[in-house]
Amino acid sequence: MIRAGLIFLAVAQGAVGLVQLLAPKFFYDDFPTSATPWVSLLPPYNEHLMRDVGALTLAYVLVLAAAAIWPEPKLVRVALAANLVFAIPHFVFHATHLDHYPTGSAVAQTIALALAVLLPLGLLFLSARTAPAVT
Repeated sequence: MIRAGLIFLAVAQGAVGLVQLLAPKFFYDDFPTSATPWVSLLPPYNEHLMRDVGALTLAYVLVLAAAAIWPEPKLVRVALAANLVFAIPHFVFHATHLDHYPTGSAVAQTIALALAVLLPLGLLFLSARTAPAVT
């Protein structure tokens, strides 16, 4: 279960990071969809910042993927903690900056970002309760 969670986090965050890095303007204008963009509601667009965020996201995705491949307890916990170092402030920022968002987008974004915190927290809790070998 922990490995599956790590893989899910790595794939989901990796997809976002790749789009941020390789197609920053598309990510800015059209994430999560062109009909309901979230990122462009917090202007201005900055290509450098978007690409840097994408690269940094991929850096911690590498740690999540490594923990999924080699699920040693310490590596698993470090990977999940690294994910939370990003996810918690990301959630707090967006949860407190919803002024420009339509209600549906504000609710959807808040739920998505809350899940991005709750999933690694739950996996971290599970990893602390497991025996030395995490499977």
